[in-house]
Amino acid sequence: MPRLAELAKEISSKNAGVFALTFDVVFDDHATYARVKDAGVITRESVAAAYRMPVEEVLDVVEFDQGNAFKIAVRRPRSSGSIGETDVFGAQQYAPLLDFEVP
Repeated sequence: MPRLAELAKEISSKNAGVFALTFDVVFDDHATYARVKDAGVITRESVAAAYRMPVEEVLDVVEFDQGNAFKIAVRRPRSSGSIGETDVFGAQQYAPLLDFEVP
């Protein structure tokens, strides 16, 4: 099965305020986006499992058909810039999404 990293044009993460992260998964074409959407690969449950967090910490998974994209929002484990936090901008947090397998 191909991985999300092989099918998506872009997978990125960034801050969504001090206490949340947002992820974008964008596809070049509608057919590939629809394949991932129809397979049910990107869900609150799958994101929670990948990030080893309770599903309640996954704030939203939005399917944006017009943009061939998914937008995911999660609570940060630590607020941006706090002691022990390792990625102030949240730009390096997308890696677990790369290995999602798409039937």
